[in-house]
Amino acid sequence: MRTLDSAAAYDRAVELATRGRRQILGITGAPAAGKSTYAEQLAAKLTADGHKVALVPMDGYHLAQSVLEAEGLADVKGAPHTFDGYGFVALLKRLKESPDEQIWAPRFDRSIEDSIAASIGIAPEVTLVLTEGNYLLLNEAPWSIVRSLLDQCWYVEVPEELRHARLEARHRAFGRSPEEAHERTYGSDERNAHLIAATASAADAIIQPGQ
Repeated sequence: MRTLDSAAAYDRAVELATRGRRQILGITGAPAAGKSTYAEQLAAKLTADGHKVALVPMDGYHLAQSVLEAEGLADVKGAPHTFDGYGFVALLKRLKESPDEQIWAPRFDRSIEDSIAASIGIAPEVTLVLTEGNYLLLNEAPWSIVRSLLDQCWYVEVPEELRHARLEARHRAFGRSPEEAHERTYGSDERNAHLIAATASAADAIIQPGQ
């Protein structure tokens, strides 16, 4: 496993996008490591350069907020069991096995803290699907199936102090008090981060945004 700078990572993504059959590139890392931003920027650059790319985040498979509240899981939202993991696996299988179909995927909307069905379209001409999320390399069911469906998976890492600061700011932006933001950052989010960090060795490459 090697660390890729931005140029090398882009070259590898282009190679995936031009293999002639649809490829899926996973981008994983701990909460607030910058996965979403990196994936969005990579997809935008590839698209601008003429490649047919779709970005399908794992977050679309969050269980509905009403379900989390009914099941007593709202306080641990973001943990592996608060996603429809088997649904995500089914999407990845369809993307691999049925490239000639128009496929629709859900999108997580942070403004309402819920997913919206059939919001992301993946057209038949798409040759590279980017998917980003916390648990792409987790070695427990159903997440353990995901790795076999990815052609590459990259792990995004940033300094822990930066990641923590981003998390606290994110929680504050969604209305939590400073105390609540701190508790969430160093509580359930940190437990998830340790779980995810243990999967880094299974990645094909390490990405350090800005390098």
